[in-house]
Amino acid sequence: MSSETKRKILVTSALPYANGPIHLGHVLEAIQTDVYVRYQKSLGNECYFFCADDTHGTPIMLAARKEGISPEELIDRVRAEHYRDLSGFLVEYDNYYTTNSEENRILSEEIYLSLKGKGHIAEREIEQAYCDTDKMFLPDRFIKGTCPNCGTQDQYGDSCENCGATYSPKDLKDSHCSLCGNPPVSRNSKHIFFKLGDFESYLSNWVEKGSHVAEGVRKKLKEWFEAGLQDWDISRDGPYFGFKIPGEVEKYFYVWLDAPIGYMASSLNYFKGDRKKFDSFWKDEKTEISHFIGKDILYFHTLFWPATLEGGGYRSPTQVHVHGFITVNGEKMSKSRGTFIKAEGYLKHLDPEHLRFYLAGKLGPGMDDLDLSFDDYTAKVNSDFVGNFVNLVSRVATSILDKLDRTLGSLDADGKKILDELRSSESKIREWYETRNYTRVMKECSRLGDIANKYVNDLAPWIQIKTDAEAARKTVTVALNAARILSIYLYPVLPRSGEKVYKILGLNKKPEFSHLSSDLEKTKVSAYEMITKRVEEKSIQTMLEENTLETKSAQPATTVAAAPKTEGVLEISIEDLSKVDLRVGKIIEAGPVEGADKLVQVKLDLGPLGTKNVFAGIKASYQPQDLLGLTIVAVANLKPRKMKFGVSEAMLLASGEGESLSLFVPHRGANPGDKLK
Repeated sequence: MSSETKRKILVTSALPYANGPIHLGHVLEAIQTDVYVRYQKSLGNECYFFCADDTHGTPIMLAARKEGISPEELIDRVRAEHYRDLSGFLVEYDNYYTTNSEENRILSEEIYLSLKGKGHIAEREIEQAYCDTDKMFLPDRFIKGTCPNCGTQDQYGDSCENCGATYSPKDLKDSHCSLCGNPPVSRNSKHIFFKLGDFESYLSNWVEKGSHVAEGVRKKLKEWFEAGLQDWDISRDGPYFGFKIPGEVEKYFYVWLDAPIGYMASSLNYFKGDRKKFDSFWKDEKTEISHFIGKDILYFHTLFWPATLEGGGYRSPTQVHVHGFITVNGEKMSKSRGTFIKAEGYLKHLDPEHLRFYLAGKLGPGMDDLDLSFDDYTAKVNSDFVGNFVNLVSRVATSILDKLDRTLGSLDADGKKILDELRSSESKIREWYETRNYTRVMKECSRLGDIANKYVNDLAPWIQIKTDAEAARKTVTVALNAARILSIYLYPVLPRSGEKVYKILGLNKKPEFSHLSSDLEKTKVSAYEMITKRVEEKSIQTMLEENTLETKSAQPATTVAAAPKTEGVLEISIEDLSKVDLRVGKIIEAGPVEGADKLVQVKLDLGPLGTKNVFAGIKASYQPQDLLGLTIVAVANLKPRKMKFGVSEAMLLASGEGESLSLFVPHRGANPGDKLK
């Protein structure tokens, strides 16, 4: 590729938070990004892959305090573990850095001061919970108490896991600090806000024009524009592990302000402080910046981040690629079922390229969730990876080649026809890699592998060798040239296997698309080296069992509670019961609630009562897409509750808690609006 046509691309994946191990959700995104980067590099483009650990915030500070070490010691250790695990899946970063860096501090201060100088920063007093014992303002998640709505105890300061209500921490009953157990007091504190609404016109134009985001993302963003863009609190009171805000006393940047700037800091560190090289990406629209993120952090990366960049004097991203979540065997990853799989546990028992192969076969350009079914995983890897691609090499590069002095022959017309057919898919495969439609790439490579394997099966070189060695040599030559073409196509997904194929063929380089046009003829072939082996189901079972045992051993011991006393149980009369209007409802819309980890927003069809809006704390057990069309039971005459996300007008009935929560579903023949008797 000439220098005139070479693209300059800076790519990032979301920053893992330094408060826990890498799991398969992180791995999914890292692999998706790595495939894209390897593809770009295989074309000869100047492409960089930057990432870092997200290291600031109260949880980091408290986790370090619990271990009796400094936050710096904690994040350094976790960063090494994160890099080890992600690299174990053959993810190749140009730089894996930390947000707790001098580069990040300098850039964060520069951008903040630019925003402030342009009038995009506001200040106002807000009331917050403060712990006199721990001498700190308490984030909502560090306050617990009794839900003011349903009376459930031990609930967080911002929402109830039982009834789904959201509220202010000051509304909690019997509220207490989750660190020391003492009740908090209310204190006013000055906070600093980024005026996101100042950028509404700019952001709307960025979203609507070009291909910065996919259509599904664009539709979601329109909902937020319609609701109005709110000022964003970018400050936290000390003590806090993070960067101090210039010109302020004991005020720190909220982690979500400096975390994405960590992308920039990682690149500046890699460029060794060269601001000219740095600006060639972050200020020059002729280059490309691509972010890969999960749909749970969509708001931050498609609204706050482009606005922050614009206000700070930088260019906005070229593209933000958004993917869905990963489930295991059809369900949300669960520690109790042993399916909350850590990267370290997977790598102990299974081949990382098997997961790369499997995930690539399911990854498209949209936000759909992706399921890892281990039965399907075993079947796909063993049939399409081992039985198709690897088998094409192993069946002709072992004993048959030994009998041919391990030397390839010439290609005849029929052989060239097969190889040309494989080459004819290049433009499609390149287009699908470019648009992150990896599932189409994998299906096409499987189809091409079938063509090559059929050619070998029909000519049967293991039989040809007995009577016509040169005919066998031609068949083997076609087969190994076909394997080389496939290794080029699959290299972004299977880098280790591609390099092994090249090594067998005596090629001392990495597979690149520029190699497609040439053929290997009359050349010596090296000894066969195992590329990969089949998946063994016992390895999967061992991994899951160890994961379950590890999870159970990590849980604190519990004591058996005494049977609850019946005294004091509130009794109601039949008249009281008649006041509760229980109705059958059908969920006609469902979606996540930005900024609430446990809530799902649903639109409920209650027949003659019309449609009602409900915020329900059921996300631990139900994803929004699983709720559409579901018929459930609801309290239809509940007094509407005004929450920070909107008004909730009804309540869904359910039993259980957390991941075991189950919605009440009518047995049969129930229609929206039917009254329960």
